Amino acid sequence: MTGVLRRRACIALVAALGFSLPAATAARADTVTAAAAGSASGRPMTPGFVGVSFEYRALNQYTGRSPLAIDPVLLRLVAGLAPGQSPVIRVGGNSTDGSWWPERGVVPPGGIYYPITRGWLRTTQALAKDLNAKLILGINLAAGRPTIAAAEGRALLSGIGRRYIQALEIGNEPDLYGVFPWYTDRRGHTHRARGRGYDMAAYTKQFTQWSRVLPNLPLAGPAISGPAWMGGLRHLMAAEPRLKLVTYHRYPLRACTTDPSATAYPSISNLLADNSSAGLAAPLAAYARTVHARRLPFRVGEMNSASCEGAKGVSDTFASALWALDTMFNFAAVGVDGVNFHMLPGSNYELFTISQTSSGAWQAFVRPEYYGLMMFAQAFPPGARLLRVSTSPAPVKVWATTGTDGTERITLINQDTLSAHNVSVSVPGAGTIGSVETLQAPNVSSTDDVTIGGQSFGSATTTGTLPAAPSMQPVAPAAGSYTVSLPAGSAALLTIPPAPAPAPASGGGGSGL
Repeated sequence: MTGVLRRRACIALVAALGFSLPAATAARADTVTAAAAGSASGRPMTPGFVGVSFEYRALNQYTGRSPLAIDPVLLRLVAGLAPGQSPVIRVGGNSTDGSWWPERGVVPPGGIYYPITRGWLRTTQALAKDLNAKLILGINLAAGRPTIAAAEGRALLSGIGRRYIQALEIGNEPDLYGVFPWYTDRRGHTHRARGRGYDMAAYTKQFTQWSRVLPNLPLAGPAISGPAWMGGLRHLMAAEPRLKLVTYHRYPLRACTTDPSATAYPSISNLLADNSSAGLAAPLAAYARTVHARRLPFRVGEMNSASCEGAKGVSDTFASALWALDTMFNFAAVGVDGVNFHMLPGSNYELFTISQTSSGAWQAFVRPEYYGLMMFAQAFPPGARLLRVSTSPAPVKVWATTGTDGTERITLINQDTLSAHNVSVSVPGAGTIGSVETLQAPNVSSTDDVTIGGQSFGSATTTGTLPAAPSMQPVAPAAGSYTVSLPAGSAALLTIPPAPAPAPASGGGGSGL
């Protein structure tokens, strides 16, 4: 095999595996052109757009069990995704339908395994209070007993308080109740929460039953896993006036999928494909319009890179940071009002792994995906709106926003794992010096050594904050354009402050005396 053929074979193998070549062997950077429009489009960014989602049974592993000393590292990491805002935290997932508030004399169905305690309530209230957070709390639907749901709702209200509860979410992925077993009994018999004929109409009927017994709090739903039931969304909203938040779940990949040829197979190349970002978001545009027509918010209440707790070597890599950054823009562009990234201890898609030292001090290893969400939070602050962007055909994604103060922020995402690209962005009226913050790792398969603006949380953070402010490199416009160099598999945020107001004209004469 000749040297040229050997190099081509190597590049083909690396591309197939989803890895990036070292900089020395990367192709020479070309120039991609992009132009940001001068007028904004879409809805203003809502506060708390990026939130987290925890399981009932796992929440105390992140917070600790003392309401007087909530894990300070957790507090700062959650706040870092919604700087200066009230974070939106969803508590639910599969444990929604495995949890209950124990009552004397009541024997729960076999699928219930996690009792909510007064200690859990005090700790959760302290978490919400410390963050001034809004909570979306799952209510058991699978058990099929309104009395269990009512007791749970009353306990959540009295133990946490109305101030911190955004909504009670009835059930978790009820569209799968008739598909997957709810639990297996001691004799080995499997039990489903509902029969195979359970559908959106049946869920809507039960939603109304549950709403009649739950405390007077806003309700959320249907918390379904896919589009099959969404045709009945209008009927659900019309039938239930207490529904104040429409929730939906989305994962682009499935870690349970074993066929490498499947589009849902968990690989880096599939995660970085447009189908996992723009393709994931596109169908949500119609749902968002339907929900907004009823003047309700539409939130993706559970989301991450791959279902089945993520895939090792994919969900925990730097590729997930680039995917998350691009996907959040795509969701915002189609009208989604917020997203909660699901995580639980030991999963491959955790945003951060919390632990305690032998002395009891809290620490966290921050995963690559968190860095991508950090950059999104900076690039799209509350009140900002998207700017239309046109680009030349290239594997570089370009997003632009304009803030309430006139600051424009251009996010550049190079999903090309082999080649660097220069991006020349033209901005109407460009005249001020901009600044560039980079998001990088050794390659897209890296699980550590991620930096944002040259800063990193390192192997363990005991503060939950970066050791120093991210560094920003100045960039001056030339002929109305800013040029930014993007290494293979990296991202950058170009921030352009508004031009200073012209100084007032000086007076023309003397004092008049």
